[in-house]
Amino acid sequence: MVGPAALRALVQGRVQGVGFRYTCCHEARRLGLSGWVRNRADGTVEVWAEGSREKLDLLLHWLRQGPPGARIDQVQYDMRRPTGTCRGFTINS
Repeated sequence: MVGPAALRALVQGRVQGVGFRYTCCHEARRLGLSGWVRNRADGTVEVWAEGSREKLDLLLHWLRQGPPGARIDQVQYDMRRPTGTCRGFTINS
């Protein structure tokens, strides 16, 4: 995919209650991405990010590591077309 892209990811493991959303938001902002991160009722964390494919690949690499205290068991993801509606990167509830 050339040009802007979007990444949708579901992160499984010990990813709630360990600062995952906060540090993910910080990393995405550092990379200049827009989108959001949120906890899901099933214990996973969902991420939607838009930007260049290169920057999305860097975020995906970070998602596979997570912050200290997290344990990443699996990251399911796919690349999609960006919506262009996201401004900044936020933590959603």
